[in-house]
Amino acid sequence: TLDLNHRPPLCIVKFAEIERMANMQAEINEVQPLLLSVTVGSTLQFYFIGKKCEIMQDMNRHLEAVLKNERALRKRLLKPRCQESLPIEATFHKDIVELLTEAVTFIEKLESHLQTFRSIPQIPNMVNNMETALTKTELLVIELEELTEQILKWRELQR
Repeated sequence: TLDLNHRPPLCIVKFAEIERMANMQAEINEVQPLLLSVTVGSTLQFYFIGKKCEIMQDMNRHLEAVLKNERALRKRLLKPRCQESLPIEATFHKDIVELLTEAVTFIEKLESHLQTFRSIPQIPNMVNNMETALTKTELLVIELEELTEQILKWRELQR
């Protein structure tokens, strides 16, 4: 009964409890930076994985739209219109597009080309008019030179 009723002194109990708490705090201090670095690393990893996933989803949506448009375009190109068009193989699509752009530019410039052809019979008259205008210009240049000489002489006399 004495042993059962025997209590250790209160200061020793407190000291042991304080020592146990200090040991636990030291363990926490050792584990906490590791835990923090693991937490930060995993958080960053999940963040970048989320960003990559978003980018991949955007690319996937874009590719799906391209494939959908490609299927629709192939259907339109292969479907004959009024039995006049033939199916075009995919290897020639680029050439057809270039041919169509050339045709559009030709049609845009057709009116100016036609005006040029219509003006061909008038070329001899235009050449004669240009020769006449050139002769008149030469006469005016000669007169201008004479006037310049007279002005220079007049300036010298004024001095």
